[in-house]
Amino acid sequence: MANTPFVSIIMPVKNFERTIEKTFEFLMAVDYYQDSWEWVIADGGSTDKTIEIIRNWQKKYPFIKLVEVPNCPSPGFARNKALEVVKGDFLFFTDADCAPDKNWINEMLKHFLRDPKIAAVGGEVFTLKVDPNNLVEAWCQHFRFNMVAPRYGFIKEGYYPDFPKDPKPVDIGGHKAYFFGTCNVAYRRSAMKEIGAKFWDRPTGEDMDLSYQHRSKGWKFYFAPKAKVNHMHRADIKALRRVWVTYGQAHLPLIDKYVKHNGLQVILQFIKGGPSFLLPAPIRGFIYLGNFHLMYLFALLFLIGASLALIFKTTPLIILAGVFVILMFYFAYQFVKWNFDMEPKSSFWFWCKMKYLTNLSFIQGGLKEFSKYKILCIEPSF
Repeated sequence: MANTPFVSIIMPVKNFERTIEKTFEFLMAVDYYQDSWEWVIADGGSTDKTIEIIRNWQKKYPFIKLVEVPNCPSPGFARNKALEVVKGDFLFFTDADCAPDKNWINEMLKHFLRDPKIAAVGGEVFTLKVDPNNLVEAWCQHFRFNMVAPRYGFIKEGYYPDFPKDPKPVDIGGHKAYFFGTCNVAYRRSAMKEIGAKFWDRPTGEDMDLSYQHRSKGWKFYFAPKAKVNHMHRADIKALRRVWVTYGQAHLPLIDKYVKHNGLQVILQFIKGGPSFLLPAPIRGFIYLGNFHLMYLFALLFLIGASLALIFKTTPLIILAGVFVILMFYFAYQFVKWNFDMEPKSSFWFWCKMKYLTNLSFIQGGLKEFSKYKILCIEPSF
């Protein structure tokens, strides 16, 4: 149609034979004119049947473009290669394990068209289970993995806050790091061109960096939850743990790029509202203190207190050790209590294991490159 904006749908792929065809089927059901879109698939060196599937679809649909990127170092690098060939006025990003809603494009476009200062519109992300019996997928669904609104205190539709002039660590890598993931976001191409924006080549965090490139220049971001996609998540715990490690690992280079002043931001996550304070220090970063951290802290204090009580055999030390063990179990319960609501109940200990290992992986990622950046990120408790 003459007045319909031309849009480009961009997907980086590598070994997505499990889900890519399902993604294509959902894209075909999206309500938009096929002569007003293109799909640009950037393959980063697939060794399974991904390219074969793409080529079979290309035979039927000429709007599908394949950009092959051998030895691709990251999804961001692949997306940059796709950006070199796109023609759209608006660039829609999703992944080959996502299922966009029928109104996905039109819901986003209406916000772009009413406000020329909007650089990006992002929608909500839900879970699409591929295997109804897969407990890892069930965990992701219950955890609301990759959802936008819960990440920011269950925000409603509307504009993101303005980017702070002097951002603190939590504005970049913490609970106030307003960004849109590339599984469900669209960018105004002219905004990207104006500021010379592109994805960085690191393995993760490219979606956050691209968001901050625009927001730090005064461009607006709009959250449109009706522009939703369903995400087909990782099917095994090892893959999910690797993802959480990279999430934490991404925060260090982001803070290095955007936070200019030293100091550690301490967030008392176990208190309602999460009050915080700045701790003077020669390094940058943040320290969250939540149920996960306090469970470990009081376990350590209990071991110290119990050891001293055994050595000195004094009543105050025995009482102190008892207090520490009670607090350890209290925060352990607070950490796992919402797992009691998960079904099936018979898998309760598996849900606890998932919660513990993914949170541990997140924290491990935040510490992984401390020696390189001299930035400390003690990630939040879930």
